[in-house]
Amino acid sequence: MVAEGALLWEPTEEVVAAAKLTRYLEWLGRSGAGYEEVWRWSVDRPEEFWTSIWDYFEVVGERGDGPVLSGEMPDATWFEGASVNYAENALRRTEGTALVFVSEDGTRQELSRAELRDEVARVRAGLVKLGVTRGDRVAGYLPNIPQALIAFLATASLGAIWSAGSPDFGVPSIVDRFRQIEPKVLIAVDGYHYNGKTYDRTGEVGEIAAELPTLRATVWISSLAAAHPRQVPHGEALGWEELRAEEGPLEFERVPFGHPLWILYSSGTTGLPKPIVHGHGGVLLEHLKSLSFHQDLGEGDVFFWYTTTGWMMWNYLIGALLVGATPVLYDGSATHPSPAALWRIADTERVTYFGVGAPYIMASLKAGLHPTGLERLRGIGSTGSPLPPEGFAWVAAELPGTPIGSFSGGTDVCTGFVGATMSHPIRAGIIPCRSLGAKVESYDPKGEPVVGEVGELVLTRPMPSMPVMFWNDPGGRRYFESYFDVYPGVWRHGDWIKIEEDGSCVIYGRSDSTLNRGGVRMGTSEFYRVVERFDEIADSLVIDTGQLGQEGRLLLYVTLAEGAEFGEPLERALCAALRQELSPRHVPNEIRVVPGIPRTLSGKKLEVPVRKILLGTPVEEAANLDAMANPEVLRHFTPPA
Repeated sequence: MVAEGALLWEPTEEVVAAAKLTRYLEWLGRSGAGYEEVWRWSVDRPEEFWTSIWDYFEVVGERGDGPVLSGEMPDATWFEGASVNYAENALRRTEGTALVFVSEDGTRQELSRAELRDEVARVRAGLVKLGVTRGDRVAGYLPNIPQALIAFLATASLGAIWSAGSPDFGVPSIVDRFRQIEPKVLIAVDGYHYNGKTYDRTGEVGEIAAELPTLRATVWISSLAAAHPRQVPHGEALGWEELRAEEGPLEFERVPFGHPLWILYSSGTTGLPKPIVHGHGGVLLEHLKSLSFHQDLGEGDVFFWYTTTGWMMWNYLIGALLVGATPVLYDGSATHPSPAALWRIADTERVTYFGVGAPYIMASLKAGLHPTGLERLRGIGSTGSPLPPEGFAWVAAELPGTPIGSFSGGTDVCTGFVGATMSHPIRAGIIPCRSLGAKVESYDPKGEPVVGEVGELVLTRPMPSMPVMFWNDPGGRRYFESYFDVYPGVWRHGDWIKIEEDGSCVIYGRSDSTLNRGGVRMGTSEFYRVVERFDEIADSLVIDTGQLGQEGRLLLYVTLAEGAEFGEPLERALCAALRQELSPRHVPNEIRVVPGIPRTLSGKKLEVPVRKILLGTPVEEAANLDAMANPEVLRHFTPPA
């Protein structure tokens, strides 16, 4: 075990001096100010802070003369009277490399900024020809390929609204998302390649289109060189080359600050996924700030994050265009043809900032990987779930001098509201700071802020990238119930967090899946840290079946590593480690071996749905199987006898 808080990396004076945040503070006239002082100003004087972001980055658009911030959560409004367009800002540069695309089969493509602008103009003209105008929805059933980014930028340039799903999603899952937003155009791939296999999606596209009566057109992108149907249930069918066939002007419809840019979705593990709408201006300012000051990205940088189009990290990744960096789009498995696949991409593409989900770092540790090359790598990001101290320590040992920043936020805000900077030291298991402009606090059960104690993660001031609404949510009832029905006027995010005096913090997992044993409350991340340290354990899930006023059973499910066996010695060792490192109360009542741990399509463990199943809720009511990566494993999670 690595001690939580162990110092692993400290920035040199040269690193701090070169940081994008340092340059901003010099421009601001706050050279030498400590981060906590600047953070406090950013959340106490949000009007001044977010105005400075607009001015510092010279946002293209009209500021207008309305107030920067008016109203309170959940009805806060930003930059009234302003007009902007995300795509106009993303495409403002004309020189250099815009993007790099890499596929697991070895395909590589590079587009210059001039070529990207031309492609966006062509697809924009094609969308106009199909009748797409401001406010219309364009849906993409696409992997992480250049056409997805091009189609999004073309859509945004018109003031139309983008929404995407990955082709590894099942048909019902996609239909549950897209039917809610009634798209006018569907852009879909005929298949994709993953883990050395080819998956034909021609039939699935037809099924999806049949459920979307508002479609005027279905646009096919050929990945398999298949013959595409020329007739679809609704509207016309055409190929990508037909869509982009004609040249057109690259123009941008400037829209109000809060005009919808894209619609993202909650995981949809229970019930219909929530269609979360973000605005042009809020995303623009947030990503300029976060990518520049927290990832330290700018001109000349190469940015990689392993993601699909169905996860908010895709939207964050393509934000690299806003700050002049080059995003690397990757379509394929993280572990094909070997567990080191992503590290090799980082090396060959000379990536300067490399981001992955926390499980990939832990898998790299367990596989005994030793990444090589990576001469240009200046930083590593981890998100999706808490990264244990051992993951931090592995990066420090294998890539000395390269800081790893754990970030946490979510689809709800399309960013991280706690994270790192190049000015903060890195300590094992610790998130160094609260992000600028994000007033994150920890609330006790009485709704009072606490320091040095685990509490509910809340935001007590609005952020520009909070949703402007949920789609088709009259009166905002669903939006209010999702975040504001526990603490009036305060955003409750649903995570456990501990914030220290210096502003650093630790995320302990979802607060609705907490372990409460004999009054001792603990996040599941602490449990997984102990269990998954064992080489024999590939994955795990812990569930506390206790209910209000009633102690339940603590059940531990484990998936074994290849070649490992489960017997009394391993069971005794697990229980002894949990007793010693957590508490006697956290020794499970039962350990069950299962072939896999249920996860969402974006890789998150399904703790809450499994808990519902164990408490008697039917599987079909507790979990949306089409939103899962491996629904077949749920049958192994049954109520205890």
